[in-house]
Amino acid sequence: MRKDSAMSIYEQNLDRNPANYVPLSPVSFLMRAARVYGSRTAVIYAERRYTYAQFFDRARRLASALANVGIGKGDTVAIMAPNIPEMLEAHYAVPMLGAVLCSINIRLDAAAVGFILQHSEAKIVLVDGELAPLMPTSGPRVIDIDGEYEGFIAGGDPQFPVCLPDDEWQAIALNYTSGTTGNPKGVVLHHRGAYLNAVGNALTFGLSPRSVYLWTLPMFHCNGWTYTWAVTLAGGTHICLRRVEPAPIFAAIAEHGVTHMCAAPVVLSMLIHAPEQARRTFPQTVQIATGGAAPPSTVIARMEAMGFAVTHLYGLTESYGPSTVCMWQPELDDMAIEQKAAFMARQGVNTPTLQDATVLDPATMAPVPADGATMGELMLRGNTVMKGYLKNSAASDDVFAGGWFHTGDLAVMHPDGYVEVKDRAKDIIISGGENISSLEVEEVLYKHPDVMEAAVVARPDEKWGETPQAFVTLKPDAGKVTEADIIAWCRRHLAHFKCPRFVTFGPLPKTSTGKIQKFELRSVASHN
Repeated sequence: MRKDSAMSIYEQNLDRNPANYVPLSPVSFLMRAARVYGSRTAVIYAERRYTYAQFFDRARRLASALANVGIGKGDTVAIMAPNIPEMLEAHYAVPMLGAVLCSINIRLDAAAVGFILQHSEAKIVLVDGELAPLMPTSGPRVIDIDGEYEGFIAGGDPQFPVCLPDDEWQAIALNYTSGTTGNPKGVVLHHRGAYLNAVGNALTFGLSPRSVYLWTLPMFHCNGWTYTWAVTLAGGTHICLRRVEPAPIFAAIAEHGVTHMCAAPVVLSMLIHAPEQARRTFPQTVQIATGGAAPPSTVIARMEAMGFAVTHLYGLTESYGPSTVCMWQPELDDMAIEQKAAFMARQGVNTPTLQDATVLDPATMAPVPADGATMGELMLRGNTVMKGYLKNSAASDDVFAGGWFHTGDLAVMHPDGYVEVKDRAKDIIISGGENISSLEVEEVLYKHPDVMEAAVVARPDEKWGETPQAFVTLKPDAGKVTEADIIAWCRRHLAHFKCPRFVTFGPLPKTSTGKIQKFELRSVASHN
């Protein structure tokens, strides 16, 4: 028996060299696309059209222009813009320099923007003209995309050399969490993870050179779930859309032959309830991936009835966006629509490029039984998990405890290996010692014929500790619906202890990616 210190025959004189080791980076996707699909349309935005050759040219000019003003390896370049071509260009130009791209949520206020620019130590910020008033009076240099950008890149070299990272674990992007409590945390992503997650998305979502991808998902949200890179990898066409509204979405689908898009459940609801004059018919089936919150089964069913094929994804900023997918199974085609939609509401299985997604008991780190009932915490492990939180090692240590990434989501493991999230750990309602899943109650509320949106949170209760409170937005054409009507509906479909005792009507507060801001609703419920 050889000693552990002895080298294997496969380790002798078989070292890395430039011929057999090139660090993985999504920058290489644009280099290849320009070579293979150079004359094909890469980007469409209103009347603007760019081929892949032009896309690569503009990205290199931007990289050169940034280098000319002193941007280099390890520097942070921020951008604050809607889904426009300049955002796509920045996703390639900045990493070409070894710099780090920080895409800022366009719905933040000036104070939050100022914090991010300071915390990220951004040296320059590219900003859309509409958002310029949010920029601090002192801070990094500001390049106005509307007024200065074209002149700025015109001075760049279209032959600027593309630099891949020295180490594929080098930082490529910095994305800030929503910061619902305190300041947002800076999530550091690396080239390897971005490359792999983009590959996983392209494979999972069936992207190809024939794909036409509509940008309804914000590119600032974990780099558009890495679809900023995945669509280019596949050689598809990016359709940029400045505003997410029903009329332009339907128009783009019909006019450009859109085949793929991603959207939060709130956008699905928007399309379902779009006014008739905003709708357009189209012959193709549009593949639509949704995530950010579990879509109610009724939403999935209605989208499919409209000609959209829904894929349910799950992920976080910390996992580059999608990390699990409710993979299609042959028997789904024979299921009744309600049964099929209920299955598709699961978060599913790990994507091909994530090593593992499982449900563990957070106290013991042991797997929970795969019985579809025992709850634990959904945890992830793999190369598509963040490096950590910028300047916050304590938070990084906490979330990586035990060698797994702790998502904070409570879930069950089904016998078929599919994960289903039951609630955020902080959203579970404990009433009289019984756990109530807010998602289960919301699912029932969404099935009410007059309910468009719903959310359920815990309301303090002297007797039970907590009791469910529902917040409901009615459909535009809903008749008179009372609190008693909603409670009675729930009592017909749920165990009585799970039913809300209080109902509040009105618009629900949301994040920029369509997640309902339950922390605001909890605040309202706690003061009632």
